[in-house]
Amino acid sequence: WQSGLLSCCSDCGVCICGAFCFPCLCCQVAGDMNECCLCGSSVAMRTLYRTRYNIPGSILKDWIATMCCPVCSLCQLKRDIKRRKELRIF
Repeated sequence: WQSGLLSCCSDCGVCICGAFCFPCLCCQVAGDMNECCLCGSSVAMRTLYRTRYNIPGSILKDWIATMCCPVCSLCQLKRDIKRRKELRIF
């Protein structure tokens, strides 16, 4: 990951969107990955993204992040997508 799970202050816009309109951020992430809007915050989406970009981790860690702190997990995913788009590697 290009930012930590709790690095919310590194992109306040994403953090605010996740905190106050979680479903909107779910749909943004799903749209970025060409998936169904309902899948944005799922363990499967996080695992798919992580494996696609060879990010170290495991399905168990993805599950723990998604279940224990869904907002932080989704914000981390969106920050990473945003950064990869900026670098033109998405």
